[in-house]
Amino acid sequence: MSIILGIDPGIADTGFGVIKENKGKMICLDYGSIVTKANLSLPDRLDIIHKRLKIIILKYKPKRVGVEQLFFCNNAKTALIVGQARGVVLLTCRQNNIPIVEFTPLQVKQAVSAYGKASKLQVQKMVKLILNLNKIPKPDDAADALAVAICAINNKI
Repeated sequence: MSIILGIDPGIADTGFGVIKENKGKMICLDYGSIVTKANLSLPDRLDIIHKRLKIIILKYKPKRVGVEQLFFCNNAKTALIVGQARGVVLLTCRQNNIPIVEFTPLQVKQAVSAYGKASKLQVQKMVKLILNLNKIPKPDDAADALAVAICAINNKI
């Protein structure tokens, strides 16, 4: 039995999903989003992500963390800011001595839907089905984080 934490990094919303895996069966323990307000300074927003992620790690004690890699090129400024949030996620996990595995969006989509170009809704529906949830997890960042956790379970690297 092991607990896996999936993270979908973002500056406004960092999605998280916690899954317990036992003999091939996956059980969703928790999911949500670490929200930071746009009117805060960047250092304050990064500090919120760090502190809330640390609370989640201490509560669930994951054996591994899956983190989604960045994949967009449209806005360099946004990419840099989200990259900083991702860096805080990686550092927080490293400081807590948790092995980190990273996945591209394509790998995550393939892990949950067997199709690398699946739509966001298709991925969300598959997450709901795989984890036997009553409804699609919200917000979208949480559903994405659960998909990353499923990918981390299915890819025992």
